[in-house]
Amino acid sequence: MVDTLRAAAVQMVSGPDLQANLDAAADLIAQAATQGARLVLLPEYWPLISDDDHAKLDHGEPPGGGPLQEFLAGAAKRHGIWLAGGAIPIASGIAGKIYSRCPVYDPEGRCIARYDKIHLFDVSVDTGDKESYKESATILPGESVVVCNAPFANLGLSICYDLRFPELYRRMLGADVGIILAPSAFTATTGKKHWELLLRARAVENLCFVIAANQGGRNTPKRATWGHSLIVDPWGEILAELPEGPGVVCADLDLAQQRRIRATFPALRHHRLLSPTI
Repeated sequence: MVDTLRAAAVQMVSGPDLQANLDAAADLIAQAATQGARLVLLPEYWPLISDDDHAKLDHGEPPGGGPLQEFLAGAAKRHGIWLAGGAIPIASGIAGKIYSRCPVYDPEGRCIARYDKIHLFDVSVDTGDKESYKESATILPGESVVVCNAPFANLGLSICYDLRFPELYRRMLGADVGIILAPSAFTATTGKKHWELLLRARAVENLCFVIAANQGGRNTPKRATWGHSLIVDPWGEILAELPEGPGVVCADLDLAQQRRIRATFPALRHHRLLSPTI
């Protein structure tokens, strides 16, 4: 049984240049590994953010192969880390639609879990600037809740807008989730109001660690993301944070303390309205 784990969230300011984003991700993953992280999380849309929502369709890869998946597998193996690949475009077999997928790679570079984003961000944000998003125009929603077994803890996979749907994480408890991963590209507008609140709530209500890797800056002339990538403990305390710009946040997760909290404050055994199964 593992008592501590050093984990990292990578924050990026991805833009429309795929190769530049790949280079930046490679450097930041290496920084995280150099700092001793065994588990590293990339943000949502790390390979590409463009003002053209359809640009990502050009990079949709077949499941199990393609430059982005090969990059992630190679980075995990090269650094000997568990690497969660944020969200990358995966071909769905339907013209004009992809899945937004978070794959997880073990230190041998094997993909051992994958999660397709369930909740799609189709919203208009009332800022006076007509800020609107419609992910369903290019993305198919996933259908399965995914908890990935790792030797240090079970990882609950989610992506960005999923954070607003607590029932998703409640269903992970049946698989003894210990760490929630939340790669994101949270907007600057909504992030300012809700980002920290949602992350700390998901940590406290599930007595989980939460690792949230966000985009953090001016990605395009029309797109700004909030940053503030966080690592939160099961008591809702922020262990590490990066306000803005590219970089890495690392923290040591006290898994032994988490077990003690769950034993002495057994709220997870007290719920009566939902069955926590997946």
